[in-house]
Amino acid sequence: MIYEIRTYNLKTGTLDEYWKRFEEKLPGREHLSKLGGHWYTESGPLNQMVAIWPYDNLDQRAQIRREAEAGPNPIWPPNTGELIIEMVSQIYLPAPFMTPLGKRKIGPLYEMRLYTYPAEAIPTVLEAWGEHIAEREKLSPMAGCWYSELGGLNNFIHLWAYASFDERLRIRAEGRAKGIWPPRGSVRPVIQASKLLFPAPFSPMQ
Repeated sequence: MIYEIRTYNLKTGTLDEYWKRFEEKLPGREHLSKLGGHWYTESGPLNQMVAIWPYDNLDQRAQIRREAEAGPNPIWPPNTGELIIEMVSQIYLPAPFMTPLGKRKIGPLYEMRLYTYPAEAIPTVLEAWGEHIAEREKLSPMAGCWYSELGGLNNFIHLWAYASFDERLRIRAEGRAKGIWPPRGSVRPVIQASKLLFPAPFSPMQ
């Protein structure tokens, strides 16, 4: 399994129109493969969308994209080009302890944390996280966790769901106080960034 994480920076004030055009085309696109989740930023880089698409492998992704874009009236992409300033696509592999994306109502607030680790550190990180993730998920669910396969290497993304911003603060403080999180035995990242996200109305992850 691979995950394509697509990030779109939109022109200011175009969110509702972007959603409308995306949602109109989505049923046809999902005949080929399902959307994993779609979010917009509340803090961090503003006017940004994050869409995640799961595929079996790179060959399946390429085949589906060819089918979706074929013909005079292609199924995909939606007509949103003039709304988008910049678009980035990255391929990630799921952490072995990650629950696959699917229809879940675990938010509505999501935090996407983006880390870069020292070279060759990802196997150690995955091992340490795998040993401690069950205890951490007793506090709040992990929505996803990935490490980079193409693009910038040593990149690591984890996505957490919370009922509210206040719950996020409480759970993070509780995890540190109890020594649950961050996991012991892991490696410190060299770069960290965070985005607070809310799901789009059509996202299967809510």
